[in-house]
Amino acid sequence: MPSVLLEIRNNVGIITLNRPEKFHAFDREMTLLLQQTLDAVANDSAVRAVYLTGSGKAFSSGQDLAEVAGENAPGFEKIVSEHYNPIIMRIRKLEKPVVCAVNGIAAGAAANIALCCDIVVAAASASFIQAFSKIGLIPDSGGTYTLPRLIGFQRASALMMLADKVSAEDAEKMGMIYKVFPDETFSKESMTIALTLAQMPTKALALTKQALNVSFGNSLEQQLDVEDKLQYLAGNTHDYKEGVQAFLQKRMPAFKGE
Repeated sequence: MPSVLLEIRNNVGIITLNRPEKFHAFDREMTLLLQQTLDAVANDSAVRAVYLTGSGKAFSSGQDLAEVAGENAPGFEKIVSEHYNPIIMRIRKLEKPVVCAVNGIAAGAAANIALCCDIVVAAASASFIQAFSKIGLIPDSGGTYTLPRLIGFQRASALMMLADKVSAEDAEKMGMIYKVFPDETFSKESMTIALTLAQMPTKALALTKQALNVSFGNSLEQQLDVEDKLQYLAGNTHDYKEGVQAFLQKRMPAFKGE
């Protein structure tokens, strides 16, 4: 079985990490396959939302340390620049919403891949850990950018330095993730979010994502200018016209993602 699976169902591209014997630890083959899979859903017009999860009981344990300790091991410069950074950039540039359904442990790079997604939900038994300091590394995969913006400098600094394990419940309380669902209903409730997004105006969601991507680096005046330009684009979509007509006609809109 490939280490990354793709299924398209009801306009949702379901990406499943699938290396259970290693708790879905990332090696070069798996990271490159995830990049290819993200490209596939980006280029498939039938996909209007993406759902990223792990098979079994783990989301991912992060980098496969056996790979970096073995003979002819890739250096960390190669691992970061060729394996993880391209995944982060693909997720943030993907013009479709990405739901990350963290079904179990999300450690190291895997935690930061999860946190860069648009909507992150977790099973009650899931947990997150910035495990890098335990082996003398720094957080990568965008962690030093994303985590402080989600939970603040002090908490992010402490979690990165102390490598504390954070329960799903605590992650929700501190604003690290959107919601926690009970284990027994997690698959259904997390998928419902993706199915809902897949029926929404995809172009508007993509433009919202674009605005959020630049918001932290902009002044208020600059961000207002961004909103002005992107709202013009949104206002010229089929789905905007459909949304207005549906509201006036008191019916449910039938968005096409156009």
